[in-house]
Amino acid sequence: MRRKKMPAWVPKITVFFAALFAILFFLQRLLMPKYMTDIVEGALTAEYYEETTNHEVLFVGDCEVYENFSPITLYQEYGISSYIRGSAQQLAWQSYYMLEDTLRYETPKVVVFNVLALKYDEPQSEAYNRMTLDGMRFSRTKIDAVKASMTKNENLLDYLFPILRYHSRWPELSAEDFQYLFHRDKISHNGYYMRVDVRPAEGFPEPDILADYTLGSYAMGYLDRMRELCEANNIALVLVKSPSLYPHWYDEWDAQIAAYAGEYGLDYFNYENLAGTVGIDYQTDTYDAGLHLNLAGAEKLTGYLGKYLKEAYQLTDYRYDPDYQSAYAKKIRFYEEMEAAQREELRAYGEIRSF
Repeated sequence: MRRKKMPAWVPKITVFFAALFAILFFLQRLLMPKYMTDIVEGALTAEYYEETTNHEVLFVGDCEVYENFSPITLYQEYGISSYIRGSAQQLAWQSYYMLEDTLRYETPKVVVFNVLALKYDEPQSEAYNRMTLDGMRFSRTKIDAVKASMTKNENLLDYLFPILRYHSRWPELSAEDFQYLFHRDKISHNGYYMRVDVRPAEGFPEPDILADYTLGSYAMGYLDRMRELCEANNIALVLVKSPSLYPHWYDEWDAQIAAYAGEYGLDYFNYENLAGTVGIDYQTDTYDAGLHLNLAGAEKLTGYLGKYLKEAYQLTDYRYDPDYQSAYAKKIRFYEEMEAAQREELRAYGEIRSF
């Protein structure tokens, strides 16, 4: 039996749609922010997918994890393989979905969650949402994360097809948009954002008097979901509050987290209260006057937490694994080169300009 001849228009329309898709893909790549020389924290989410090793410790949270803990230090001092899936103002539900997304690729033994974001009980900002969510690979998890995070005037399609959101960005295009069209420079160290400069702590305004100190049910509900997801995957959940002088972490909030940890048998460490024990000096260990730690402070805090993690959770010492030795040799080289480059900028200009 002779086959029915394909209509002449089928190949033509196939080529048309393929060309249209390629053009839209190119334009979307061009118009999306690159986060390479400005607001580089927006590049953190996507970097995770380039990893070549597994991680027994996963950090999730906001700037109080990605600026305050150094996975390279954890490896050098304890052989712990870890990664930070954090981003600027990463809200509790976004940290939950970062964990859920990570479980599509690997299952850590320990998840460390920084509790500061629990003070927010509703979506905050499209700009911060974009920095966290645009870099996530497409999945059901990303869709759920977007739905949980959208502010009043946002919509799901703008996240699934970013060209809808960024189509008017033509006047803002710069050489950076073409330079990084199909590749990105690495800006973090397993999710850690390095700063070596020092700006000593200064005075901060007195904390506000709140009408209600109760942490919100939406955020705490996602802490419940994170705990349950960890339990279902035999992962230990550790809660921390990084050391900082601002924004204020109220004693009433601290008491609620301590009670929650006690109820469910979780470790909770408030490093604001333990800063002296850790050895944090806000005159030398912060680069922005007490909000976040610099490299010296992050390495102190990481070493202190790492000792506990190693002893409490029987983590593997990957310094003796040839595959990890090779991978981390490259990571350590990049870490040391960035430290040296930042210190050279400080010497030459009195400030860091390129990071």
